[in-house]
Amino acid sequence: MSTTRSPRFGSLQFWPRVRAKREYARIRKWPVSGEAKISGFAGYKVGMTHIILTDNRQNSLTKNSDISFPVTVVECPPIKAISIRFYKNTNDGLKIVSELFSDSNDKELGRRLVLPKKKSEKELPTNFDFVRLLVHTQPKLTGIGKKKPEVFEVGIGGSKEQQISYAKEKLGKEIYIDEVFKEGQHFDIHAVTKGKGFQGPVRRFGISLRSHKSEKSVRNPGSLGAWNAQGHIMWRVAHAGKMGYHLRTEYNKLILKIGKKAEEINVRGGYLNYGLVKNPYLLIKGSLPGITKRIIRMSVSRRPNKKIPKEAPVIQYISLESKQGN
Repeated sequence: MSTTRSPRFGSLQFWPRVRAKREYARIRKWPVSGEAKISGFAGYKVGMTHIILTDNRQNSLTKNSDISFPVTVVECPPIKAISIRFYKNTNDGLKIVSELFSDSNDKELGRRLVLPKKKSEKELPTNFDFVRLLVHTQPKLTGIGKKKPEVFEVGIGGSKEQQISYAKEKLGKEIYIDEVFKEGQHFDIHAVTKGKGFQGPVRRFGISLRSHKSEKSVRNPGSLGAWNAQGHIMWRVAHAGKMGYHLRTEYNKLILKIGKKAEEINVRGGYLNYGLVKNPYLLIKGSLPGITKRIIRMSVSRRPNKKIPKEAPVIQYISLESKQGN
């Protein structure tokens, strides 16, 4: 009887493996922040390069030494506030009590949502618990050739009065990345991973190949489980199916640099499949999920690590060599 090993550890960590409904992530809950500002931002994944920095971690074996790190470049053109949404906590969940729109919205928004034809009323409701800002990105400022903006909500920190004051101040105006985050800060990123199409169980779940004396197939599971009568197969059995294009969250990513001068980061010949950076950008330590040009959403860290240094390390060198290959 041929058998197969169980899927490797963590293969069922995410289940069901549902493909994302859209290419930019959804954030279900915003962290509570005491500062009156938005709790998130968004940018476009450019590519990767490497830097040399001075290690400032207290317990590191390479403390005060120059070490190399891979970094991801994220272009962050300013986002623009469309409306203020007033929410009320009810027994049936959150309900929108009222919405106050800006009078100066961009025409590109017509590609994404229907805006009211008449000017919205300026009277604010009184029976609500908190507010959120509805914002949109501006891909037209980048060189990725995209016109349709992404529209999503962002949470606002502070008390209810501070939230209203901040939202009214920013309504219809642009918000920049350095108003939300700072260098050396840890934050969470939310993105949709690269789609890999229809894949078999070996690649999808990491099961081992069957014996060379097995019948019919080598890359299939050795057993369909205990309950497989009447065409029923347990959901734990590794089977072929669509892989990738999933919403994923990574916690406590480190912002190494927030830059405004594109020439500091643009590599020779431009980034592969992206081109040149034209807007403010982030250098984030490590890799990020998703493909080039896909939007990356960011939020204030929900699981802050108090042992991590709060100051950004000093960057000694940024590689601007061409990534186009030989």
